Amino acid sequence: MLEIVRAGTEAFERRFAAVRERAGQDAARVRQEVRVLLDDIFDRGEAAVNDISQRFDKALPREIPQSERDADIAGCDPVLLDDLRRAARNIEDYQKRLTPRDGLWSNADGGRTGVMIRPVRRAGLYIPGGTSAYPSTVLMTAIPARVAGVRELIICTPPGEQLKPEVMAAASIAGVDRIFTLNGVAAVASMALGIGIVPRCDVAAGPGNAYITEAKRQLYGFCGIESTAGPSDVLVLCDGTANPAWVAADLLSQAEHGARSGAVLVTTGEAVAQAVCMELARQIETLPRREGAEAALRDYGMAVIASSKAEALAVSNRFAPEHLELIADGAESWLGGVENAGAVFLGPFSPEPLGDYWAGPSHVLPTEGSARFFSPVSVETFLKRSSVVAYGRDAFLSAADGVARLARAEGLEAHARSAEARKL
Repeated sequence: MLEIVRAGTEAFERRFAAVRERAGQDAARVRQEVRVLLDDIFDRGEAAVNDISQRFDKALPREIPQSERDADIAGCDPVLLDDLRRAARNIEDYQKRLTPRDGLWSNADGGRTGVMIRPVRRAGLYIPGGTSAYPSTVLMTAIPARVAGVRELIICTPPGEQLKPEVMAAASIAGVDRIFTLNGVAAVASMALGIGIVPRCDVAAGPGNAYITEAKRQLYGFCGIESTAGPSDVLVLCDGTANPAWVAADLLSQAEHGARSGAVLVTTGEAVAQAVCMELARQIETLPRREGAEAALRDYGMAVIASSKAEALAVSNRFAPEHLELIADGAESWLGGVENAGAVFLGPFSPEPLGDYWAGPSHVLPTEGSARFFSPVSVETFLKRSSVVAYGRDAFLSAADGVARLARAEGLEAHARSAEARKL
């Protein structure tokens, strides 16, 4: 089920390139198609959004009224509703711990400098849909925004079967103000620009397909974004103590997302790799989404044999996985060697789905190796930092001559005079 390769070999490099570049195969085509749609939206505004929605979804954008939301919530399974509330408490608690605070502190001049933290006023969240419902994504994006103090929170989600009671319930639990049925590029553009019934948002966040990702990339600057996320991936890093059946189940939990998902095993024991491959073959037989999972494992899966713990960690850091599972004896001691990962899952009882639904950190994570520079969605996604400078007279006078000299060195005379004026 997985091609087994040794770290540092030509076979490894070939397979690594295939996994890393899987999202870029259609990049030029997607980029052009999105550009055409956005040019039309820039040119015609709401009329273009309506035409695009009719063309792709056979429906016009609409806002879901509160009465309809309430009716859907009433139809939600009470047990599932309790699960959503319990997950929400974990998410809220985690995000509160991440929230930065205002501060002022003294510097060497005797002045004070600091930071002022403020939320964006309005945030827009894209919640994928189509044939599936994602109430967990509502919680994982909306709750961080609410904890940040965002005053107005909206959702855009495709029309169709995903508009189920669980999604409405999650939106209610998370404090979402307004929900619009709007899909794809048109949804992102409407949130970024403020088109038709959708108000302009300061941040547009949330996962989606290649078109959503490309739309966010091209619209960055009209609003903030959290990242440019691509197909999902998991890397399980384990030693000989790992249970092969559990590792296989965890790899399949990402492979079932679709044919372009990445599923990578890195291990210091070849026997473990062989056992995991046997388990994958057994478990996939009964998987409802078998076809997509098989394609993902065949085309974008691999088992890497590392000669040591250090080499295993080096391979993982090079992948910079979205999800990194560490299943090894003394797994926490491996954590210090991790440089790049969207989320880390420590030990055999911290599987990736625990993070997807329950534990607290958001499951909207950097993908395609972008964990080298992007971070997960969090309360900070919806916050802005403003620097603060507060000098008194004596502190200013100690710095004024230096300020003026630096300004003149750059040819900015008015800057220098601004500093010197206060010396008179």
